[in-house]
Amino acid sequence: MTKKTLFIAFVVSLGGFLFGFDAGIISGVMSYAGPEFNLNDTQTGWVVSSPSFAAMIAMLVAGRLSDRVGRKKILLVVAFLYAFSAITSAYALSYEALYLARMVGGLAFGAALVLAPTYIAEISTAENRGTLVSVQQLNIVLGFFAAFLSNYYFNQSYSSGVSSLNEQNIWRWMLGVEFLPAILYFLLLFFVPKSPRWLYTQGHVSQAQSVLETIHGSKQAALEIQGIEKNITENTQQKKTSIRELLHPSLRFIMLVGLTLGILQQVTGINAIYFYATSIFKQTGIGTDAAFSTGVLLSFTTVVFTLIAMYLVDRMGRRPLLVVGMTGIAVSLLVCAYGFNQAKYQLTAQEITNLKGIESFKLAEFQDQTYYSDVAFKNDIKEAIGSQVYAKHEGAILEAAIEMNATLVLIGILGFIACFAFSLGPVMWVMLSELFPNRYRGLAIGAIGFVNSFASWTIQQVFPWELSNLGSALTFLIYGSIAAVGVLLFVRILPETRGKSLEEIENELVAKTA
Repeated sequence: MTKKTLFIAFVVSLGGFLFGFDAGIISGVMSYAGPEFNLNDTQTGWVVSSPSFAAMIAMLVAGRLSDRVGRKKILLVVAFLYAFSAITSAYALSYEALYLARMVGGLAFGAALVLAPTYIAEISTAENRGTLVSVQQLNIVLGFFAAFLSNYYFNQSYSSGVSSLNEQNIWRWMLGVEFLPAILYFLLLFFVPKSPRWLYTQGHVSQAQSVLETIHGSKQAALEIQGIEKNITENTQQKKTSIRELLHPSLRFIMLVGLTLGILQQVTGINAIYFYATSIFKQTGIGTDAAFSTGVLLSFTTVVFTLIAMYLVDRMGRRPLLVVGMTGIAVSLLVCAYGFNQAKYQLTAQEITNLKGIESFKLAEFQDQTYYSDVAFKNDIKEAIGSQVYAKHEGAILEAAIEMNATLVLIGILGFIACFAFSLGPVMWVMLSELFPNRYRGLAIGAIGFVNSFASWTIQQVFPWELSNLGSALTFLIYGSIAAVGVLLFVRILPETRGKSLEEIENELVAKTA
């Protein structure tokens, strides 16, 4: 692996950093923007999930569009849209303006999540492809880490009485700071070449050869050129691809694998954890400030285990990482469900008096009353003091009332994050970039990316409703059960692609089902 290759992979996947940053930022933003706009569960879900909704549209067209005009040109548009979304989100004056601005960002990361692994796979060799495509996931989790640190800094500054910050503008600063990495991404993209495999498909042979020699050196470039030319020759007589062709019997198996990966990556609840991390940690009763700081620990864990995945993916293989990781995810989520199921809620007279910003007489009827359901407790409190007041003080109310093993839930969530970070997070994109023949790759990853994004949007949209109506314990039980089913599916259908060229994978998997 050359320094040039690593630099290119890192720059191209900065779109993933911005996705992670946006996802991490919103978990803190909603602690302030939600009460300010007095959002209900549906509106909260929509503000959080609207980028994923827009990403579905981008994923449908980004792959095909990049096949026509090139990966690099689309990535430059992506960087511009990220910057535009950051500024307009920060200046949003209404609920509608906020979600529309965030949808612009969703178009950007939808395209980026499809194009970055595609581009990186096309500049990589078989030996280092897994590691380099995993750089995308590393950047995503570094984005989460940077966002949680940023949120923690702003929340601490506000709590300590920094005069320039208040409840009305703190979330605007949280959103606006994303403009800086977006502009950096835009500028750095001018230093990366066009995809050599794409150049070959467009007939720019000498330019493609030059790019490969610059990246890999003349000896490795010759081997890569040989494989590309053989693949293109075999596909020369074939007509243009259409979405219908992805259903052809010869592609049925790899589409099944791709769709299984794309769906399970999201329906186990990863983006419920990331996008609502601050809210989830509040449910354990640790308080608002601790919820922000615990988010930093969560994102740091993600970074560490993503680095482990990058080390193992080309040594241990894709299939073992996915099977082991999914097993850990299932166990961790079920631990969370058990922890929340043991919780009980009770407010004493002293605790009611100590709650600042809430009129004590409104809570008098709940004094010493014990609840074993978080749904019943929260609904009764909301009815007594109003939803907007409850939203502003949820962390303090739960901290005062709850009695549970918060450490057990924290261990479960960190275990889930760790297992996801060395398996489904990076390895899914590695496998998607490898499974499909060259002529179908952009279209297939776009289609699966659309399904993946739809699943992500659904989870983000319904999660506030789940917490309010099903409760934390049942919500995590559902996700844990889905993960357990995922383990069985992975054991049955996953192939191994480690150490094989894209052309070798095509010959094996497509020919096997033809």
